[in-house]
Amino acid sequence: MTVRVWNGETGIQVSEPLMGHCHRVTSVAFSPDAKTIASGSGDSTIRVWNTRTGELVSDPLEGHKALVSSVVFSPDGKHIASGAWDRTIRVWNSDTGRMHCGPFSGHEDWVTSVSYAPDGKRIVSGSRDKTIRIWDPETGEMVSGPFEGHVEGVTSVAFSPDGECIVSGSRDKTIRIWDAKTGKPVRSQFEGHEAGVTSVAISPKGDRIVSGSWDNSLRVWDSKTGEILSIPFKAHVYWVSSVTFSPDGKRIASGFEDKTVRVWDAEVCEVPSGSLAGHGDVVACIDISPDGRHIVSASWDMTIRVWDIETGDAVSRPYIGHKCEATSVRFSPDGKRIASGSIDKTIRILDIETGKLLSRPFEGHNDTVTGIVFLPDGKRIVSSCNDFMIRVWDVETGKLVSGPFEGHTAAITCLVLSPDGQRIASSSNDMTIRIWDVETGEVVSGPLEGHGISVNGVAFSPDGKHVVSGGSDKTVRVWNSETGEVVHRRLEGHTHVVNSVAFSPDGKYIVSSSRDRTSRIWDAETGGLVSDQFHGHDRGVTSVLFSPDGKRIVSCSDDCTIRVWDAEIRREVSGPSEDDNKNLLSSDSIMGESRLDGGWMCGTQSELLLWVPPENRTGLWSPRNTAVIGQRTTKLDFRRFVHGVDWEQCRSSE
Repeated sequence: MTVRVWNGETGIQVSEPLMGHCHRVTSVAFSPDAKTIASGSGDSTIRVWNTRTGELVSDPLEGHKALVSSVVFSPDGKHIASGAWDRTIRVWNSDTGRMHCGPFSGHEDWVTSVSYAPDGKRIVSGSRDKTIRIWDPETGEMVSGPFEGHVEGVTSVAFSPDGECIVSGSRDKTIRIWDAKTGKPVRSQFEGHEAGVTSVAISPKGDRIVSGSWDNSLRVWDSKTGEILSIPFKAHVYWVSSVTFSPDGKRIASGFEDKTVRVWDAEVCEVPSGSLAGHGDVVACIDISPDGRHIVSASWDMTIRVWDIETGDAVSRPYIGHKCEATSVRFSPDGKRIASGSIDKTIRILDIETGKLLSRPFEGHNDTVTGIVFLPDGKRIVSSCNDFMIRVWDVETGKLVSGPFEGHTAAITCLVLSPDGQRIASSSNDMTIRIWDVETGEVVSGPLEGHGISVNGVAFSPDGKHVVSGGSDKTVRVWNSETGEVVHRRLEGHTHVVNSVAFSPDGKYIVSSSRDRTSRIWDAETGGLVSDQFHGHDRGVTSVLFSPDGKRIVSCSDDCTIRVWDAEIRREVSGPSEDDNKNLLSSDSIMGESRLDGGWMCGTQSELLLWVPPENRTGLWSPRNTAVIGQRTTKLDFRRFVHGVDWEQCRSSE
């Protein structure tokens, strides 16, 4: 029920709360000279305040019969327009508080938003009746509209700086731009939010649009192309109620339902701090560059990022473009390009050096793109999709070269290329693996059946003679790629769904990752478990790979992190020694085989060593990690750590 004024630079409140409304305040606006503030409320009134003194300029503006949802000053500051849940718009004298014109009637449901044109000669309104209308503020006559296209209620409207266009946001999760004269859409709707849009604003130059949503995020868009320009700004667990640009366009202010206001840097189009530290959502897929120096990752935060495999540092700014979660990613054979797929049904090819798209997004799939591979010449890519289809594209033009390859009867989960580049293998929710001829699209082996439930990952051996698969039955299986016969018994040990599998470069080992939060290494010839010492992720591991030299294993996870592991095969540590210090653990032992369990760092015999606070667990370095990439990482220094049953054993000898 209060109105508060804050310093936009420091975040310090500059005056006492403005109190007077007897119900929640739903809308506020500064006058053009910033000397007065108008507020609308659930008490059906509008109040006008002196910014400096906090005193009311006039009596409450009364006339609406329901909650006032939106207030805005005219460009000259002489009038205030208001929209309300009584389905009307009214115009008031800002000095006297008297109604200047209205009510404007026509909407068939709540009026949710109003905005003046830059010249002050028109008012635009949006309504829960799904329409947008334009009014003459002097006569109250509707001069254009209704504009129809949104399939759910319109929540926010605004004029462009030149007055030629109107931008709108809706509960249907979309943003639309309209010609203010004709009411026709200027371009296709902007899609990307996962829930209804609550608020929209246009930058002073008209080149960007910011939107807030019930999905708890802000997004910045190119007003001409509809491309997303920023990583979604997410800093709250509650929805965004309002957004606006600063007069110079350099900052964005947002209000959230968690009772906070945040100011963002709009120039860099990124969250100001820690934006390069790691992904802000599930890391769905990773690939390693042909030279083994870099990792590329695709995330549900809609970004593609490239990292140094040795240091874990980001080597460039995030690549932004997909309108929904990024799900798959691959390096080109020469390492100069990246192909990515998304829930937005498109494929994009990026030039790593410039960060620019080579062509328009490839369109043709009817659902989420689940897998991408470059063919050896780098001129074509093959993609798989939840629409059961596989397609081949020209990298330069984005045109479909061949396909779709048909055969699977459910969503395809993974796609890989044979070492000779002549075959592709695909796994699917239809419980099968199929091997295809790249040129003809014919199935040359399969369907390979045995998992009895969804197959989530597949990979060729280096010689192409075998394929390995991982499934929701928690097992790993190895098949002859030509005959489709099972090579040896199924590999068991994971306690949850197996998401990803890969062969080592020499073909001797198989690595698998699982929703049980671990990765395991198996002997490819015997099927025996070689190592299960890859613990560290605190949610399911979504993808895992060997580096080209076989010295590193890279994994990514639902916990938003990427981990790089030393792939050296280590034997199980022998039992405790029989000397006098048998209950004392060395730092080498802790670093070698400790693991996190329920928040406790445990030793080789499951003894509790130390407790790790919850905020440090997700990015906690595991003993075998050589790098951890995340928004927050923690590395423990055990060089001076000792642990024993008796306290005197832990006393420093110094």
